[in-house]
Amino acid sequence: MSNISENKNWIPEIMYEDAEEGLSSKIPFIMVPKDEAMPKLLYIFESRETGEFELGPHGDELPIIEMELHQYADMAILKNRLPEYLYDTVRECLGLKPLREAAQGGKKITENIRKNIEERTSPT
Repeated sequence: MSNISENKNWIPEIMYEDAEEGLSSKIPFIMVPKDEAMPKLLYIFESRETGEFELGPHGDELPIIEMELHQYADMAILKNRLPEYLYDTVRECLGLKPLREAAQGGKKITENIRKNIEERTSPT
């Protein structure tokens, strides 16, 4: 049993780094308190202006906003709990390659990076 609590009062906050060379390379992150767990599922509203306006309480025009709720699941949990074929189906639905194919592509990228580093750092 985990000693990490599932505190219903903790609300995850999605954060961003401004610096290109930061730890997260501009990928959003959540600072998870020591005694909390990363959420398994995130709910995020998509907010869009419709281009239409309505009168506000003081008579000024306010943009009409549409809100649509989206859910984002932790892929690591799905990977660990779904059979491989089903996990690959989920990946393909999201526009990703099946895991084995993606891993092979990742190995090629890593090999190219290592090769470039070796070429740049080796004495001529």
